[in-house]
Amino acid sequence: MFEKLRIKEHMEISGSDGEHVGTVDKLENDQIKLTRTDSSDRQHHFLAFDLVDRVEDNRVYLKVPKSEAIAARI
Repeated sequence: MFEKLRIKEHMEISGSDGEHVGTVDKLENDQIKLTRTDSSDRQHHFLAFDLVDRVEDNRVYLKVPKSEAIAARI
């Protein structure tokens, strides 16, 4: 289990396949708000904390590959 407090602004988020999913803008409730610059529609999107596998080396690693993470965005 990871500690939510270890997730900081501007951390890169990678899928389980190592692909770039996004960048942390900030934390809101039980979600990670992604920066708009990583989104093709230039809108903020959110990922649920339960998708996070671990936080290490200034990066957030997800339990799912990029394609599933993109599909799960809010």
